[in-house]
Amino acid sequence: MKGEICYTDISNTVGTGTATVRRLPMKNIADWSHTELWLQYAVRLHLKNEPRESLQALHDQALEDGKIRAWLSNINAFHDTVVSGHKNPVLPIHQLLFFLALGFGTEVPEIGTAVNAIASRTDALGVWQSTVLIPEHFGGSGKITGGWALCDAPLMATALLAAGVPYESIRPGVAHLLSLASLSGFPCAVSPELGSFRGPGKKDDLCPYATLAMLRLLAEIPALAQGEVAKTCVDALLSLWENSRERHPYLFYMGTDFRKLKAPPMWYDLVSILDCLSRFEYARADARFAEMLALLAAKQGQDGWFTPESVYLKCKDWDFGQKKEPSPYLTYCCLSIARRAGTLELQNE
Repeated sequence: MKGEICYTDISNTVGTGTATVRRLPMKNIADWSHTELWLQYAVRLHLKNEPRESLQALHDQALEDGKIRAWLSNINAFHDTVVSGHKNPVLPIHQLLFFLALGFGTEVPEIGTAVNAIASRTDALGVWQSTVLIPEHFGGSGKITGGWALCDAPLMATALLAAGVPYESIRPGVAHLLSLASLSGFPCAVSPELGSFRGPGKKDDLCPYATLAMLRLLAEIPALAQGEVAKTCVDALLSLWENSRERHPYLFYMGTDFRKLKAPPMWYDLVSILDCLSRFEYARADARFAEMLALLAAKQGQDGWFTPESVYLKCKDWDFGQKKEPSPYLTYCCLSIARRAGTLELQNE
């Protein structure tokens, strides 16, 4: 089903051989004035391409939001949170990436503190450590320790680069993570401090989430984004989509729940995968990506907004933490994907 595709019109049907996928355009949103200030800032910065310096007043007003302040307070004490699982939107690393993706950076004191906390805590190989607790029955020590897994170390490296930390200063840690690559993607791997822990899968299988996390990191490094490791990861994720009925390594499925719209894009679901894959030209030229993108586009409401189909309960105070009304933030995420993929209508930009 994979093939080289030339997109010349956003309404084209694309594909190779017997596989064809209609590229559905996404409607743009002209008026975001009713949305929260932190989202207006991101929209004007990233979707409307307004100069950052012209948005300073909006930037400062957005930071006064109560929900924003609460999450900033959490990342300000970055390593105080003990990581016992990664499917948790209020882990400091997920919150930090949320802010960075919106366009807030180290000019915000709490973000600067979090970035410094990540950069200052590495092992002898230069890999970034979390505060971790792995129970003994899962192969850990049962004690709180510093360590890393391929579920979190790439995320911290991504945050450092997104915050403006030079790649050369983190190259050793990235090099070690890259050394763990296999011919099919990235495995479930942890630092020695975490003992014999391994997720619920075969040792030789790729871990879909580790592969996704590493691919997202590679998107931040131009010299590696076009490389063979990145292409291997793209192919791995698209192959899992193509064979979603048969293959689900480490119990990561691409079934009904995977296909539900959910935000923020921080785990293993349709929006999260497309958010990452849409950053790679190699993925955008693949019919399997077009198929995933078409599924996303088909979920857009007639008015152009997207409504969550699944939520994180810990985000119930946010517009993306409910399933009854359209979510401006989820819509922003979906339109950002479409923009990178070249399927966002242009008349309102």
